[in-house]
Amino acid sequence: MDRNGERRRRTERAARKPHSGRDLGLDRHHSARIYDYFLGGKTNFPPDREVAEKLLAAFPGFRNAARANRAFMHRAARFLAERGIHQFLDIGTGIPTSPNLHEVVQAMVPRSRVVYADNDPIVLAHARALLTGSAEGRTAYVDADITRPDSILYSAQVRETLDLDRPVALCLVGLLHYITDEHDAHGIVRHLVEAIPAGSHVVLSQCTPDFAPEEWEQAMDVYKMDGGSAQVRPKEEFARFFEGLDLVEPGIEVPHRWHPDEDTSHVVNLPPHDPGDTTDALVSMWAGVARKP
Repeated sequence: MDRNGERRRRTERAARKPHSGRDLGLDRHHSARIYDYFLGGKTNFPPDREVAEKLLAAFPGFRNAARANRAFMHRAARFLAERGIHQFLDIGTGIPTSPNLHEVVQAMVPRSRVVYADNDPIVLAHARALLTGSAEGRTAYVDADITRPDSILYSAQVRETLDLDRPVALCLVGLLHYITDEHDAHGIVRHLVEAIPAGSHVVLSQCTPDFAPEEWEQAMDVYKMDGGSAQVRPKEEFARFFEGLDLVEPGIEVPHRWHPDEDTSHVVNLPPHDPGDTTDALVSMWAGVARKP
């Protein structure tokens, strides 16, 4: 029996059921579900898988990048929790993949508070997994779009869950490449940073063409031809997101080299891999954490 195939079919049937009358967009691909596919998840559908396979043909490292990015998010969350940051605003959450951010930080500090934000209706449909946290802490979910940052900042979920007079970790992990200059990505990040107090931290990562420019040009062409919108950025453009902030050592780095630990392969659903597969070129991302002075 193909248990994985049957599980996938059950997931697809469940997702096709009406959800508050909202179009779940299963006839077109979505970045959150493509990312879920790269992580070995089950909450993705034929249009997502079709585009994902085209992207893998153009740039074979997408699964490596997704794994490294997820592991970076976990390490950064632990790093900040250890240093007294117990409030997190995670924008561009994606499909729940255990352990989720709140599970990581509440395992260390049970009273930690986490607000997730995403605009994929499928993420909303699965948000229950993001709302089951420790008894001492709190979690909430905002159905909102990063291109309208005030819809997140002034949401009831953020205002009732987080104390914006106390330091917050603002996490935009694997999100910025979906915000083009047309939407003023740097202005959006600056607006969000201005809304959080001194002592807060910003956790960012995004894809870059710096290590494999030809492959990334092909991948971006594929994604745009299928109706997607994305923009990879070289290191100097990524660094602009941290203007006015104090970068935490080691500064801007590829995610698998940012405070690496002995093994983070357990954080995703993919089978164990050869660490030699995690090269700078295959990951092709920049990541960093910075403190607001």
